[in-house]
Amino acid sequence: MMSGHIRSGEGWRLGWDPAADFCGLVSGEHWSIELTTAELIDFCQGVRQLAQTMTAMAAQLMAEERLTCEQETAAIWLEAEGFPAQYSLRFILRSGRRGEGEWPPTAVPGLVAAIDQPPFSKLRPEIALENLKSL
Repeated sequence: MMSGHIRSGEGWRLGWDPAADFCGLVSGEHWSIELTTAELIDFCQGVRQLAQTMTAMAAQLMAEERLTCEQETAAIWLEAEGFPAQYSLRFILRSGRRGEGEWPPTAVPGLVAAIDQPPFSKLRPEIALENLKSL
Protein backbone atom coordinates (compact mmCIF):
# COMPACT_ATOMS: atom_id res chain seq x y z
CA MET A 1 0.00 0.00 0.00
CA MET A 2 1.96 2.88 1.39
CA SER A 3 4.07 5.10 -0.81
CA GLY A 4 3.31 8.05 1.50
CA HIS A 5 4.28 8.36 5.15
CA ILE A 6 5.02 5.36 7.38
CA ARG A 7 5.92 5.38 11.05
CA SER A 8 6.67 2.15 12.87
CA GLY A 9 7.99 0.78 16.11
CA GLU A 10 8.01 -2.42 18.08
CA GLY A 11 4.55 -3.98 17.66
CA TRP A 12 2.92 -1.17 15.64
CA ARG A 13 2.90 0.61 12.29
CA LEU A 14 0.96 3.65 11.08
CA GLY A 15 0.73 4.83 7.48
CA TRP A 16 -0.76 7.64 5.39
CA ASP A 17 -0.96 7.77 1.60
CA PRO A 18 -3.32 10.59 0.57
CA ALA A 19 -3.44 9.37 -3.05
CA ALA A 20 -4.94 5.97 -2.13
CA ASP A 21 -8.65 5.14 -1.69
CA PHE A 22 -7.81 3.52 1.63
CA CYS A 23 -5.30 6.16 2.64
CA GLY A 24 -4.58 5.00 6.20
CA LEU A 25 -2.83 1.95 7.56
CA VAL A 26 -2.77 0.68 11.13
CA SER A 27 -0.86 -2.48 12.04
CA GLY A 28 0.04 -4.59 14.99
CA GLU A 29 2.56 -7.38 15.36
CA HIS A 30 0.70 -9.89 13.12
CA TRP A 31 -2.14 -7.93 11.50
CA SER A 32 -2.87 -4.78 9.50
CA ILE A 33 -5.85 -3.00 8.03
CA GLU A 34 -6.22 -0.09 5.65
CA LEU A 35 -8.56 2.76 6.66
CA THR A 36 -10.52 5.38 4.78
CA THR A 37 -9.73 9.04 5.40
CA ALA A 38 -12.73 9.40 7.74
CA GLU A 39 -11.76 6.26 9.68
CA LEU A 40 -8.14 7.40 10.02
CA ILE A 41 -9.21 10.86 11.22
CA ASP A 42 -11.55 9.30 13.82
CA PHE A 43 -8.82 6.82 14.83
CA CYS A 44 -6.17 9.52 15.35
CA GLN A 45 -8.53 11.85 17.19
CA GLY A 46 -9.88 9.03 19.37
CA VAL A 47 -6.42 7.77 20.32
CA ARG A 48 -5.37 11.32 21.25
CA GLN A 49 -8.46 11.76 23.44
CA LEU A 50 -7.98 8.40 25.15
CA ALA A 51 -4.31 9.18 25.84
CA GLN A 52 -5.27 12.53 27.36
CA THR A 53 -7.98 10.91 29.48
CA MET A 54 -5.67 8.18 30.75
CA THR A 55 -3.04 10.80 31.69
CA ALA A 56 -5.62 13.01 33.41
CA MET A 57 -6.99 10.07 35.42
CA ALA A 58 -3.60 9.21 36.92
CA ALA A 59 -4.08 11.76 39.72
CA GLN A 60 -7.53 10.34 40.53
CA LEU A 61 -6.51 6.70 40.97
CA MET A 62 -4.53 4.71 43.49
CA ALA A 63 -1.40 3.07 42.07
CA GLU A 64 -2.98 -0.40 41.84
CA GLU A 65 -6.22 0.73 40.17
CA ARG A 66 -6.84 -0.15 36.54
CA LEU A 67 -8.96 1.91 34.20
CA THR A 68 -11.02 1.26 31.07
CA CYS A 69 -11.95 4.18 28.81
CA GLU A 70 -13.87 4.08 25.53
CA GLN A 71 -14.17 6.48 22.62
CA GLU A 72 -16.73 5.94 19.86
CA THR A 73 -17.76 7.51 16.56
CA ALA A 74 -19.97 6.25 13.73
CA ALA A 75 -16.84 4.82 12.08
CA ILE A 76 -14.77 3.39 14.95
CA TRP A 77 -14.84 2.22 18.57
CA LEU A 78 -11.67 2.52 20.67
CA GLU A 79 -10.79 1.26 24.14
CA ALA A 80 -7.82 1.91 26.42
CA GLU A 81 -7.48 -0.54 29.30
CA GLY A 82 -4.90 -0.75 32.07
CA PHE A 83 -2.96 1.67 34.23
CA PRO A 84 -2.75 5.35 33.26
CA ALA A 85 0.95 5.02 32.42
CA GLN A 86 0.71 1.54 30.85
CA TYR A 87 -2.39 0.48 28.95
CA SER A 88 -3.45 -1.56 25.94
CA LEU A 89 -5.38 -0.08 23.04
CA ARG A 90 -8.07 -1.79 20.98
CA PHE A 91 -10.30 -0.72 18.09
CA ILE A 92 -13.23 -2.04 16.06
CA LEU A 93 -14.28 -0.57 12.71
CA ARG A 94 -18.03 0.02 12.76
CA SER A 95 -18.87 1.19 9.24
CA GLY A 96 -18.75 -0.52 5.86
CA ARG A 97 -16.33 -3.42 6.04
CA ARG A 98 -15.44 -4.63 9.51
CA GLY A 99 -12.09 -5.04 11.17
CA GLU A 100 -10.44 -4.86 14.54
CA GLY A 101 -7.02 -4.79 16.11
CA GLU A 102 -5.17 -4.18 19.33
CA TRP A 103 -1.81 -3.18 20.69
CA PRO A 104 -0.22 -4.31 23.97
CA PRO A 105 0.89 -1.76 26.56
CA THR A 106 4.48 -1.91 25.28
CA ALA A 107 3.43 -0.70 21.80
CA VAL A 108 0.99 2.07 22.78
CA PRO A 109 3.45 4.87 23.76
CA GLY A 110 5.17 4.72 20.36
CA LEU A 111 1.87 4.63 18.48
CA VAL A 112 0.51 7.60 20.45
CA ALA A 113 3.75 9.54 19.85
CA ALA A 114 3.51 8.87 16.08
CA ILE A 115 -0.09 10.15 16.01
CA ASP A 116 1.17 13.39 17.56
CA GLN A 117 3.64 13.91 14.67
CA PRO A 118 2.92 15.16 11.13
CA PRO A 119 1.17 14.16 8.97
CA PHE A 120 -1.00 12.32 11.53
CA SER A 121 -1.16 15.28 13.91
CA LYS A 122 -2.75 17.34 11.12
CA LEU A 123 -5.59 14.85 10.51
CA ARG A 124 -8.53 16.58 12.16
CA PRO A 125 -12.26 16.42 11.38
CA GLU A 126 -12.42 20.16 10.76
CA ILE A 127 -9.92 19.96 7.86
CA ALA A 128 -11.69 19.74 4.52
CA LEU A 129 -10.99 16.41 2.82
CA GLU A 130 -9.62 18.13 -0.30
CA ASN A 131 -6.97 19.84 1.86
CA LEU A 132 -5.71 16.48 3.19
CA LYS A 133 -4.03 15.58 -0.10
CA SER A 134 -1.48 18.35 0.51
CA LEU A 135 -0.38 17.01 3.91
